[in-house]
Amino acid sequence: EGADLVQENGPETVEAKQALFAQMDELAAPSSILASSTSFIMASVFSENLKGRARCLVAHPVNPPHLVPIVELAPAPWTDPAVVERARAIYEDAGQVPIVLRKEKPGFVLNRLQAVLLAEAFRLVGEGVAGAEDVDKTIRDGLGLRWSFMGPFETIELNAPGGIPDYCARYGASLSRMVADSAGGDPFGRETVATVMSEWSGTQSADRVKRLSDWRDTRLAALQAHKRGSQRKPS
Repeated sequence: EGADLVQENGPETVEAKQALFAQMDELAAPSSILASSTSFIMASVFSENLKGRARCLVAHPVNPPHLVPIVELAPAPWTDPAVVERARAIYEDAGQVPIVLRKEKPGFVLNRLQAVLLAEAFRLVGEGVAGAEDVDKTIRDGLGLRWSFMGPFETIELNAPGGIPDYCARYGASLSRMVADSAGGDPFGRETVATVMSEWSGTQSADRVKRLSDWRDTRLAALQAHKRGSQRKPS
């Protein structure tokens, strides 16, 4: 009672979300925003039959949320725009970086981008094109360095003299052929996963996960500190 925003973090199933939001809609004050941390499920799926559906939306954070500031705000078609703006202000005041989807799409923005990259990573290893460690190096010591402070559109703007249109004119056909070549099949099938794991070092023990998570969090904190102290991108 009295909360400006209530955020659920329950199981990632439609049934669980529907049950939780029915309870939240019944218990929360009428002025409270009801948000879900779901990674894939659209707000319209679990809020359609609620009396207070206009105050419901997805607010998808990224793990670990205290170190990765992005929050995807994905309203349903009936979500009140004023609710979206209030939610945006709350997350910004908390130090997060909210984005707002213009229409619903399963997986939102981050996981759809991640899915394409992961699918190609598994294909490259499964087809014997590259090893798993070399794929990770390509992101860690290649694309990831630029992507840590520039988005994909900002990146390609600098990769052709005439900016984004020039980039697409020069490289679009080649990129389209690669995209078409990657279509079809299940990149996360059992055989491909087995191929990846056959050359993956380390065992998935609780101790190893803890050590790697602590190391990741330390590096993310250092990167965030560097970004906060860096100059803003020139216009």
